[in-house]
Amino acid sequence: MRLLLIRHGQTPANVDGVLDTLVPGPGLTALGREQAARLPEALGDRGVGAVFVSDMVRTHETAAPLAEALRLEPVELPGLHEIDAGDLEGKRDRASVLEYMGTVSAWLEGDRDRRMPGGPDGHAFFARFDAAVSTIAAGGADTAAAFSHGAAIRSWAGGTATNLADHALARHTLENTGIVELDGDPASGWTVVRWEGQPVGGDEVADRSAPDPTGEAFTPPDGATPASR
Repeated sequence: MRLLLIRHGQTPANVDGVLDTLVPGPGLTALGREQAARLPEALGDRGVGAVFVSDMVRTHETAAPLAEALRLEPVELPGLHEIDAGDLEGKRDRASVLEYMGTVSAWLEGDRDRRMPGGPDGHAFFARFDAAVSTIAAGGADTAAAFSHGAAIRSWAGGTATNLADHALARHTLENTGIVELDGDPASGWTVVRWEGQPVGGDEVADRSAPDPTGEAFTPPDGATPASR
């Protein structure tokens, strides 16, 4: 099957650079709604047969224009929600952002025992996202759109796809409404066929000034590039 993992549109937390992972979370900014409105034209002819969302408001609001255009009812899967920030929730200082993204980077380097401070370890994150994707695949759609979150999409794709030669979290950005397109299934595995890190609609709906920590490239504090998978 073809799986389109679509990041939600811009939120106030993205603008302010805040680690914001609590359910249900905020809705979209005016720009975020405009980003979402570009999706039907971009994806209307892609044969999307099912739409899935996380349990966070921002994915519901982002998916709504596409679902309405395709006359599909979005299915909520809590397993698609953002990586819990734990004790780092609501913080925006550099040290907290580095701790959050550094933990996720460690998972992709193979240390899934490492735990987010006050939050989950890598095993828990991949297990619940894998379960959500398995539910999507079991639905039978040839092409499904799943609306999720920056760190979650980048981490799952980077840790699951068999054809990513480099470190997805470090080198691949995923701005609001960016899309990671994969082909495969839970049994045979997944390959990334396209990584569109820019917003659907391009520069017209991009906000280059927003300090968006879960969508930007990550460089560890010592400046070293994480090793390839």
